[in-house]
Amino acid sequence: MHSVPLRVAFAGTPEFAACALEAILAAGHEVVLVLTQPDRPAGRGMKLSPSAVKQLALARGIEFDQPEKLRTDAQRARLVACAPDVLVVAAYGLILPPAVLELPRHGVWSFHHGDPRSFRGRPPVFWETLRGAATAGVILQRLSPILDGGAILREGHVRVRGWSLSATLQ
Repeated sequence: MHSVPLRVAFAGTPEFAACALEAILAAGHEVVLVLTQPDRPAGRGMKLSPSAVKQLALARGIEFDQPEKLRTDAQRARLVACAPDVLVVAAYGLILPPAVLELPRHGVWSFHHGDPRSFRGRPPVFWETLRGAATAGVILQRLSPILDGGAILREGHVRVRGWSLSATLQ
């Protein structure tokens, strides 16, 4: 655990991202806001369905927002108001504008499932799995205005088990 709990804003959408959010909560950090994609139609009835991250935020009583974009001051208002120390992103589904990258005092960090240096596109772990790899890369990288150009904080791997993953960071 970090010696001083951080005020964390989190941006993510699918189950993979919910696992990352769980890890942040388990580490004892204060999650002050969750950003996730708006509910989308799913299933046979095409009913609006919340993302895995929204479901977790609701279950844990964490404030959340579902902006379509983060380009305007109004779309970023809740993120600005919560004054996070850091923003952690995991499979969010939006490219963050410079105004968001500059907001948290400790920056914006992205948890990539799959090593974007080896496999381009979304998501890299999909391509690693298709090529028959038993493991896939995982990195925690500081986001910068240059795509995949930020510093890497941690690297690790996940064991690929069909379509489920179990992660270990080294």
